[in-house]
Amino acid sequence: EVQLQASGGGMVQPGGSLRLSCAASEFTFGDAAMSWDRQAPGKEVEWISTINFDGAWTNYADSVKGRFTISRDNAKNTVYLQMDNLKPEDTAVYYCRHRTYRGQGTQVTVSS
Repeated sequence: EVQLQASGGGMVQPGGSLRLSCAASEFTFGDAAMSWDRQAPGKEVEWISTINFDGAWTNYADSVKGRFTISRDNAKNTVYLQMDNLKPEDTAVYYCRHRTYRGQGTQVTVSS
């Protein structure tokens, strides 16, 4: 069974930064594209970023482009999301995803 565990969330002021991590196991991580999604209170799940298997290709939702950076370390079976210039509207539970598997998320709250 695919295992995905996100961490690194917390509370931060507007303009601040956070780095999320997602540890993956029980599948061939080095062959897999990985994504980050988020879900804000009362809203549907929103895709925000994808990285291909070797990190050579990335894609971002317009809402985070230029502020968030996805990366990966295949030696550690880990995918990251660097989030800079955070805004209150970035408040959500963040999940990493492999195909249709979405692991336990991590809460990000942006508030002054």
